[in-house]
Amino acid sequence: MIAFVSGPVAALAPTTAVIEVGGVGMAVQCTPGTLAGLRVGQEARLATSLIVREDSLTLYGFADDDERQVFELLQTASGVGPRLAQAMLAVHSPDALRLAVSTGDEKALTAVPGIGKKGAQKLLLELKDRLGEPVGVAGRQGVGSAVSASWSDQLHAALIGLGYATREADDAVALVTPQAEAALAEGTQPPVPRLLRAALQSLNRTR
Repeated sequence: MIAFVSGPVAALAPTTAVIEVGGVGMAVQCTPGTLAGLRVGQEARLATSLIVREDSLTLYGFADDDERQVFELLQTASGVGPRLAQAMLAVHSPDALRLAVSTGDEKALTAVPGIGKKGAQKLLLELKDRLGEPVGVAGRQGVGSAVSASWSDQLHAALIGLGYATREADDAVALVTPQAEAALAEGTQPPVPRLLRAALQSLNRTR
């Protein structure tokens, strides 16, 4: 198992970072929040989880060991693969997920693209005794306030991390704000990965 990768960031894409390790570029799948903390040319250290399939080897990267552990624990629930587990961590921090599961917060889970009401109910039952209690600031603040207050900051930071200028990032966030507000009006959290894709599409059209 590859527990972590460390080295200069060679390239960044909307869902992937390439880390140079011993002269080899390692493609690592990351959430927007993790990508936002990386800069091309700067040193980075990502905790990783290697997913082995018959036809592929995929390396998932995380800001810290706690995020990786939650990623792996989420996959112990039936129907949760690496992509859905990563999507959950793209929307919620590890502690926000712990709080959602420990308090039975169905809405927090349905805020994740790909999880419906029945799926959320099933996940709450299966994960209740696996994730543990919240340990950090997010647990004290609550899921809703922590996520809804920061979706725009997460999106803006991700765009800056991908090399866009501050003004371009500001314009892109403004363009997708109606989508985020619509999600909030429906009682769900703005889906940051989906908003990032929409923002990147708008930026590509204007360049």
